[in-house]
Amino acid sequence: MIQIQAALFWSYAIGATFALSAGRQLQWWERSVRGEGVRTRSRAAHPYLALTLLFAAVLMVPSGLFVMWQNPSWSTMHVASGHEGLWAGFVLFYAGGIVVATLLGFLAARVFVLVGAGYWAYLQTVGGYFLLFGTLIHGWDGNGYRRLLTTSARAYAEWPRESVVNNVLDFLTSGTFLALLILGTAVIGTMLATEIGWLVEGWRLPGADGDRKVPRVMAVAVAAAGVYGLPFAGAVVASVLVRVLGWPLGLALFAGLAGVVLLARRSPVRVLYGLVGVPGRHWRADE
Repeated sequence: MIQIQAALFWSYAIGATFALSAGRQLQWWERSVRGEGVRTRSRAAHPYLALTLLFAAVLMVPSGLFVMWQNPSWSTMHVASGHEGLWAGFVLFYAGGIVVATLLGFLAARVFVLVGAGYWAYLQTVGGYFLLFGTLIHGWDGNGYRRLLTTSARAYAEWPRESVVNNVLDFLTSGTFLALLILGTAVIGTMLATEIGWLVEGWRLPGADGDRKVPRVMAVAVAAAGVYGLPFAGAVVASVLVRVLGWPLGLALFAGLAGVVLLARRSPVRVLYGLVGVPGRHWRADE
């Protein structure tokens, strides 16, 4: 249900977030496999991976294809003005790409979770959502937000003639926005319910709740700010730096700032991450 240029980034981020939310359950599953034997229980065909792929195939793909058919201009960020501008094979690759990107995000985060590098699993979600928001806010030409908030190629071309308020109001009163609102309620609502549910489920495992340093409600709020708020803020800052300094210098400066914020051992992001109580040990560690 998101524009095509950002869809794969979102899919990867969702897969990584699902794996991170179920990090403790994934570690428990790995211990169970090792204890019972690989032939008894598969490492791959566990319910968390299956439900993640089911979410991508049943909710993300159909909603994305519906929006693509309903308004191909908006869905392609006005690269294609209508159905005649879409190659049929591209639609097929889009549908398969959503599922594959979600799978890759899940597996990448799962690898980090199982080796006790949960923070690096979290960085997979940050990277995916940063690219998502960066595409929607800045895009490849600095007009990402214009392409997001206009429903047709004509409206996009006429954006400078109208005020920002009028352009936004036109978008909010369009059929495209209504479709996004209905589909978004189902897709995003299910996504958030799954992530929160798996996070709470992990806290209920033996010995897991002791790693959480704040009440559950606050832990969920901190997790949401870290997964969604931080990448959004980063995309806004990156867009401003690129507009002011240009692509090379702006991205270089942003990369340095991101390294300090995310990778420094005593960075505030690492401190907040430690409050939530997600896995920080190898899956073989004693409970």
